[in-house]
Amino acid sequence: MSPSALLHRPLAVAVTALVGLLLGAAPAREQADPVPGVDAAAVPDAAREWLPLIGDLTATGCPELPPVWVVAQVQVESGWDASLVADAPGGPAGLYQFDQDNWIAAGGAAWATDPPTSADDVTDVEAHLRVAVPWICTNLRAVARHLEDTGKSADPLDAMLVCHLAGCGRVAGSATGVPVAGEANCGERCADVVRRYIDAVHAEVDRFSGAPAGPDPEAPAEVDPAVPEPWTGGATGCDRTDPTGDGCLTGAALHGLEAASAAFGGWSGGPVIRSAGCWDAHAWNPRSDHPRGRACDLFPGTPGAFAEGAELEAGWRVADWFRAHAEPLAVKYLIWQGRYWDPGVADEDGWGRRYTGGGVYDTRDATGGHFDHVHVSFRE
Repeated sequence: MSPSALLHRPLAVAVTALVGLLLGAAPAREQADPVPGVDAAAVPDAAREWLPLIGDLTATGCPELPPVWVVAQVQVESGWDASLVADAPGGPAGLYQFDQDNWIAAGGAAWATDPPTSADDVTDVEAHLRVAVPWICTNLRAVARHLEDTGKSADPLDAMLVCHLAGCGRVAGSATGVPVAGEANCGERCADVVRRYIDAVHAEVDRFSGAPAGPDPEAPAEVDPAVPEPWTGGATGCDRTDPTGDGCLTGAALHGLEAASAAFGGWSGGPVIRSAGCWDAHAWNPRSDHPRGRACDLFPGTPGAFAEGAELEAGWRVADWFRAHAEPLAVKYLIWQGRYWDPGVADEDGWGRRYTGGGVYDTRDATGGHFDHVHVSFRE
């Protein structure tokens, strides 16, 4: 949707649609995944036959947009009912629930009537996807550049959702990229709808990616008593030598690696952290913090193997230690054992929330699901 989306789409419509769509569940069938990161058996029947098209549109035109996010957002918007249109003129229509102004701005043909009928492209699944996915990608790239330029903490995919639902101006006008009440002309009701919309899409991403829940530790190990010195150097850029390889690190990332090394007896061949890798080009994931020198992967055991026994306990020690000292170490987020945590995430099922892989990683794999290493990203 355009930056003025909420002017064309009343919040009451969004809330009603959101509540109704969350009540439904699609039947599962055994079927091979046609696109990476999507569990075809878990998606709604109406979406399943269009997965190859979604995979092609994203792979060729927008690789930073995970296909599972397309499936999930459409599910929240319309429940994959392409014929869903507002009863009165000027309302939303189709899979992504565009109003006519936004549909035309995205490159779609004007509707013959308003509300549109089955004769209009906006209510045709293939035509809608071919117009909507590039438009969603344009919004994603715009907000990603804004977040990068301003240093805001929101995930670009979440900001993309804000842009579609509430207008891109709400991304630009908020401190993080996701507005809270009082920011960017977004009151309590607006902020609540935005938050619930993002949460609903996340829930569908989890469901449609087929990501397994991480092992729930029966008794997480005690946090190591070593208290690190806080990072006070601010944003430095990737100008420090990465001791784990040939790249660079930000000051905060190097400080965090050195603090963990001091706490756990080294980062290479140590009793807790067996090996580590920080800077990496990560060409397959342009949104990664690794090529920016802001992230490190800490392995308590053998890379590529699911951590078990003492190695699993060691990984939990590292993850819990970084979580406990997230503020002084400028920790942005952690991923471990198929779980994601950041300072703003409420615990679900024990520790953080389920990690989806963002459509880039196979979360059933030891490395893709972060079952063999603790990923630490730093804010600076």
